[in-house]
Amino acid sequence: MRMQYRSEILAEDTLAADPMEQFAQWFRQTADAGLFEPNAMIVSTATPDGRPSSRTVLLKRFDERGFVFFTNYGSRKGTELAANPYASLLFPWHPLARQVLVSGSAERIGRDETAAYFRSRPHGSQLGAWASEQSRVIGSRAELDRRYAELAERYPEGEQVPVPPEWGGVRVVPREMEFWQGHENRLHDRLRYVGDGATWRVERLCP
Repeated sequence: MRMQYRSEILAEDTLAADPMEQFAQWFRQTADAGLFEPNAMIVSTATPDGRPSSRTVLLKRFDERGFVFFTNYGSRKGTELAANPYASLLFPWHPLARQVLVSGSAERIGRDETAAYFRSRPHGSQLGAWASEQSRVIGSRAELDRRYAELAERYPEGEQVPVPPEWGGVRVVPREMEFWQGHENRLHDRLRYVGDGATWRVERLCP
């Protein structure tokens, strides 16, 4: 199971000066290409003693400050980030033979920003955030459905659902961002930005 990647060379002189600008360009191209959920990303966290875990979540916004996703702070990723506030992100855009890898520090966003996003979610998703104690053991699917039904009765469609206290946004502030472009014979381009958010240098890595 092996494929040859055929694509244009990713050269240093074609990159944007800022990695977030470069990400925005690639993200637009990925969305325009019609990929399913181009904002899907793998988020990896680790405990203080180095035990890693990964899961796929949806990127909800990005800007010069970093990448934002939402979660239950009591989930596995939430508790790991509270104890070890660093994360990596991977955007696997396989049909374009592209990947973007991000690593940096993680911080909770403000409650006002969380509330604004929560109210933009569909009513059912708002109820789901209350019904699910994310990552915790539950006895059955029926128990989860019962919780949801009780919430739907308490907060019918059209009534404002409060923001769960343990639910909110996480911003990953990048310190490294690698842009990976696949090529024939596994001679891929890997260009990595390294910096502090104000100044960046670009390094080429062997594939």
